[in-house]
Amino acid sequence: MPIQKAYLLSCVNARFEDLHDAAEVVRAKGGHVADGVEFYLAPASAEVQARSESTGDWQTLIGAGAIPLPPGCGACIGLGRGLVQKGEIAISATNRNFKGRMGDRDALVYLGSPAVVAASALAGFICAPKDFAERAAGTAIRRAEKKSTPQASVEIIAGFPTSVRGRVLFIDKDNLNTDGIYGSKHTYRDDMTPEEMAAVTFENYDPNFNALYRRGDVVVGGLNFGSGSSREQAATALKFKGIPCVIAASFSETYKRNAFNNGFVVFECPDLVTHLRAIRQLPDAPTKVASEITIDYAKSILTIDGKSFAFPPLSPAAQELIVAGGAENLVATRLRAKPQRTT
Repeated sequence: MPIQKAYLLSCVNARFEDLHDAAEVVRAKGGHVADGVEFYLAPASAEVQARSESTGDWQTLIGAGAIPLPPGCGACIGLGRGLVQKGEIAISATNRNFKGRMGDRDALVYLGSPAVVAASALAGFICAPKDFAERAAGTAIRRAEKKSTPQASVEIIAGFPTSVRGRVLFIDKDNLNTDGIYGSKHTYRDDMTPEEMAAVTFENYDPNFNALYRRGDVVVGGLNFGSGSSREQAATALKFKGIPCVIAASFSETYKRNAFNNGFVVFECPDLVTHLRAIRQLPDAPTKVASEITIDYAKSILTIDGKSFAFPPLSPAAQELIVAGGAENLVATRLRAKPQRTT
């Protein structure tokens, strides 16, 4: 597999030991970074770089043709110099290679250890630093357990809707990560307005999503929706867009916590996802436009295509977070309501 870029950087795989492993590969193989390959090098911290320089590892990598970058968030999160371009193939020692994370969404980024990245940069294609006996890879799949939820009436607090109705936009993908929901290149842009944040939702997953979307559409996802990083914008941007809720077969616990803490409704209904996946008439597209859905929060029942499915009741505490607009607003309201002591 030929490569055009190699990355030995980020906060996770650019420690002193990682740089040393890569330098040892360069010393063992000799030579220079292959023609047509850009090898980007950034330490996890300034202290790591200083230690690497003291042992000669840093100079070995630079001498072989590595391009030094400062420590901090950069190409790993799609910022700064050396981003992967459309059609390019890269090998990276980072821990995530979500589509569009390190540059163009139409590039391919493979993950490898620092030693593999160094060996590949020298060779011009993905390879190991030494020969290994061929062995078939093992795989394992873990599915969320299907939980039946008994039908029960729920007390709806003032300000929380008793029901919601809207068209379904079905994102038929398991493990959809936060990069797919809200791209990494926007994460550190504090100057973006809520409207601007809403306009870039799902652009890394499906650039056509915003053309399909109509205000009030309900988003339905697969297993482990919102995996990956903990960026809150992956929840708040959907809230700003006017999406009333996200339903999924299951959620990343971090995403679920971020959603409610920011006043955005999410809940699990694996039976709904099974139903949607069985409809052959839905288009073969990343985002599938499905029928209208009615969500009855009081009865914890949703209805679509003449079928009803139960979902876990939303507790009064969860409803209170939504009505208040998130945890911060809720705490502020309680503090203001607290009697003031007089001295």
